[in-house]
Amino acid sequence: MLALSLKGFGARKVRIGLTVIAVALGVALISGTYVLTDTINRSFDDIFQTAAKGTDVSITARDAVESSDGSAPTSTIPAAFLGRIEQVPGVAKAVGTAGTDSAAAFKANGDRIGSATGGAPTQILSDTPSPFDALTYAQGHRPETDRQVALLESTAKDAGIKVGDTIGVVGAAGPRQNLEVVGLAQFGGVSSVGGFVAVITTLPEAQRLAGKQGQFDEILVAADEGVSATQLRDRIRQVTPANMAVRTGQQQADKNSQDIRDNLGFLRTALLAFAGIALFVGAFIIFNTFSITVTQRMREFALLRTLGASRRQIMNQVLFEGLLIGVIGSIIGLLLGLVLAPALRALFKALGADLPSSGTVVETRTIIVSLLVGIVVTLISGLAPALRSTRVPPVAALREGAVLPQGRGHRFVTPGGIVLVILGAVALAAGLFGGGGIALVGLGALVVFVGVALLSPKLVPPLAAAVGAPLPGLVGRLARENSIRQPGRTAVTAAALMIGVTLVAFVSIFAAGAKETIAQAVDTAGRPGTLIVQNTNGFTPIAPQVGQAVSRVPGVKSVSPITFSTSRVRGVSGKTSVTGVPANLPDVFVTDWKQGSDQVIRTLGATGAVLTKGYADSHDLDVGDRIQVLTPVGKRLDLTVRGIAEDNTGLLANLTVSLGLSRSAFGEKEDALVFVGSSPADEKHVQSLISTAFDRLYPIAEVKTLQEFKDDQAAQINQLLALIYVLLLLSVIISLFGIVNTLVLSIYERTRELGMLRAIGTSRRQVRRMIRYEAVITAVIGAVIGVVLGLIFALAVSIALKDDGFVLAVPVGQLIILLVLGALAGVVAAIAPARRASRLDVLESLAYE
Repeated sequence: MLALSLKGFGARKVRIGLTVIAVALGVALISGTYVLTDTINRSFDDIFQTAAKGTDVSITARDAVESSDGSAPTSTIPAAFLGRIEQVPGVAKAVGTAGTDSAAAFKANGDRIGSATGGAPTQILSDTPSPFDALTYAQGHRPETDRQVALLESTAKDAGIKVGDTIGVVGAAGPRQNLEVVGLAQFGGVSSVGGFVAVITTLPEAQRLAGKQGQFDEILVAADEGVSATQLRDRIRQVTPANMAVRTGQQQADKNSQDIRDNLGFLRTALLAFAGIALFVGAFIIFNTFSITVTQRMREFALLRTLGASRRQIMNQVLFEGLLIGVIGSIIGLLLGLVLAPALRALFKALGADLPSSGTVVETRTIIVSLLVGIVVTLISGLAPALRSTRVPPVAALREGAVLPQGRGHRFVTPGGIVLVILGAVALAAGLFGGGGIALVGLGALVVFVGVALLSPKLVPPLAAAVGAPLPGLVGRLARENSIRQPGRTAVTAAALMIGVTLVAFVSIFAAGAKETIAQAVDTAGRPGTLIVQNTNGFTPIAPQVGQAVSRVPGVKSVSPITFSTSRVRGVSGKTSVTGVPANLPDVFVTDWKQGSDQVIRTLGATGAVLTKGYADSHDLDVGDRIQVLTPVGKRLDLTVRGIAEDNTGLLANLTVSLGLSRSAFGEKEDALVFVGSSPADEKHVQSLISTAFDRLYPIAEVKTLQEFKDDQAAQINQLLALIYVLLLLSVIISLFGIVNTLVLSIYERTRELGMLRAIGTSRRQVRRMIRYEAVITAVIGAVIGVVLGLIFALAVSIALKDDGFVLAVPVGQLIILLVLGALAGVVAAIAPARRASRLDVLESLAYE
């Protein structure tokens, strides 16, 4: 039986090859994801290990409440503390460092160095002496005076900057400073660190640019000879307060590496999710291929049964072929992943995230998981057809036109599909409305897909009739009837495309809803004439001096800086987000009050707070209640709830306090954004004056009208949407291979029929058109079901997010384009099978069995 399987395997090269490709593409994304993320992690490990070689002990500031986004601590170390460290026995040398990641660098022509719209931030770093220096200079030298600066070699190369050029630098304190580039460096032995723009200056210059005069971010310590890093760490811990973390250099390097892994963990999870989608689509194709193959080989199996083969041997033969497909496809997919990983890295680089990559890392785990997943998915997908092959009666070998009997469970397919759809809907509802989380939502969607796939044979006849109705002539009629002839086969083939289209439709609808939600929230909350000042990259904070400069511009009526922070509220688990607002916020921002009025904002002072309605309801809080809050810098506040508001813009966090309290008690020195009030009639003129001032003093900031702000948010959503489309493209490509595979197998099955059509006068062109029409019908059926499912999923999510202000918006034009693309995909998939069908020899076809 083994020899027979291998012989049969070689006799069906085309159909086997197409199935192998479906497996390989799904596995490729898994292996590519692991190779990419493992390579990035190893690269960062090497960077931090190299950078920490000269450091025995590291002392860093530690916030009482750490930020949720992994940003630098708000707390700092007093510079005077360095003297105390130098007195610790065993300390050979100690230096302080300072800097900020709220910075920007500009070329002489005003262009921003690095990504101006996203990606990695710009950091100001202070130069450190030996043995702590992690920089090596490929050109020039380290900064020696306060007006000198060094850049990473890759940054300078990308920006076209040479030693001797002058660049502008804007930090967290003060206007643009012009500094001379005196060196091009590598950090930890590499020229690029994740796309970060590193501006290296002297310590005093870094402190001044970062607004940290008299403060350090970190103290680096080298031990005397004979004193171990662990011993020195323990000694230093005895003299340091609780708000400082003391680690060995190795521990600090490990922590930096782990922070990077944690921050990039979402990348691996997201890519593996898309890989799972691709494999799920591939599973439908594998199932369909094996189902058709078993039907076509019925007489072969019957003959084997006649010759004495047992049911188990027949099933094992089919499963063995599945095993071979899984092994070959998984190996090819693993190798394709090595090619896909650099392509994924290039994709993220195009989005502004230049992730480091030193070599290619292929872990044993990558090999095992890729092979195991590909093989298991293939075997599971082929299990049902393998079981069906055992039901071939020996008598089928003696007669032509025998039909494979239906299994005993066939009558339960439709009820089972209904049950699965219901169960999937329940899981979706529990995940969306019951707090079950994204995992339950994903499981529910998966079950719904399977249920709809089981029900889709019932949908094929009416859908095929409707979709095929516009197809003209006898050829169109034949295509419709051929699509309906095997509704189960058509349904499974369409289901593969349905999955990809469903996700594309859902993402498109959700993105349209998100843009509409933002637009309505901004229109509702922003008063006429309001301008918004933000960092040019859209997410990094800006110096408070920016708002002060804006207030001096003619025509500006009010300036309202906004800060974001975090805290812990006693009796509430987890962290609570905090917004700091000025008393004049009501001049530019309309608050939807549930309890309270604008007067609450104007009189918050040092003891008042405003809660969002959702947060208040979740924690049973009301106006007049007192809450105890711990801030990042370790201060404990006793605040009184003065008001409760509903905010769909996301400006007001769970907890809103006064701007003064945010500065003094939460340590927030920079502004997330600034609202500017002006007369609606003078809005454009005031914007022009502010932009002129920014070009000269604060090129890190930009000013936008409310409409421009909405357009900017929509552009960011579109960028994310494009990335998702690219990642979903793989599953769509796999589904096209499924259509090709089904058509090829169908042509084999209908060889005599096609020969008969040619014999009675059907032209080659008509045969090609008929096959194309069949592919279009199948593809459009999948696209129609996918669009409907995508709309249903989007509607469910919008209902769940209704209390958060989410507005459902259906991009009808995009969905129509999606259906048209589905039809075009069918045409593309039918090119090779249609050509093959039209070239069949008439006489050979008529004699084919």
